[in-house]
Amino acid sequence: MFTGIVEETGKVISFEETENAWRLILEAHAVTKDLQLGDSVAVNGCCLTAVAFSENRIEFDLLEESKRLTSIGGVGPGGKVNLERALLPSTRMGGHFVSGHVDGTGVIEAIEPRGKDFFFRIQCEPDKLRYIVHKGSITVDGISLTVAEVDDSGFAIWLIPHTMEVTNLHTKKVGDLVNLENDLIAKYVEKLFAKS
Repeated sequence: MFTGIVEETGKVISFEETENAWRLILEAHAVTKDLQLGDSVAVNGCCLTAVAFSENRIEFDLLEESKRLTSIGGVGPGGKVNLERALLPSTRMGGHFVSGHVDGTGVIEAIEPRGKDFFFRIQCEPDKLRYIVHKGSITVDGISLTVAEVDDSGFAIWLIPHTMEVTNLHTKKVGDLVNLENDLIAKYVEKLFAKS
C-alpha cells in the first residue's frame, strides 16, 4: 500500500527482456535507504518487488502483464520515473490509499502553465472514466492527485509548482503515456452493488 506522495524520481538505466522476466534497473538514492530484498516500491505507480539493490541502484523483475498494462516499457534509458516505498503503519497519510495496481494508461492531451499552476488534461478509455469523479482521487504515474474536471473522453488535474518539480511530470509532453490507478473505493462499491 502506498500514499501517492512521491519520494524521489529515479533514472532508468535499462529495461530488457531476460529468460524469465523483464528486468528494470534504476538509479535511485532515497528509496534504497532501509530497503530490504523483496520490499515493494511503486515505480510510476506500479507496485514492483525489489530483487536486487545497492546504495544507488535498484532492480525489479516485471511480468508480461505489468509491461502490457503500464507505460514503463516506453520510458527508455535516462527517463525519469516516480518512486515511493510502501507505507509503514507509522507513516503520515498525505495522499490517498494507492495499491500500486495500475488499471491502465492515459494519454496527455494538454499541458498548460496557467498563472503559477499547471493544467494537465488526460484522455483515457471509457472503462477507466466510470471510476473518475470531480474532486475525487486519481493516481497518475504514482502521484496522488485530485480530479478537477471530467467528461466523456478524459479528465483534468491542476498541479502546484512543487509537484512539477519533485515528480517526473516536468519531463512529460503532449502525447506521452501515463499510468493510471483509479480510486479503490469506486471499484469496491461497483462490485458490491453489482451483486445486489
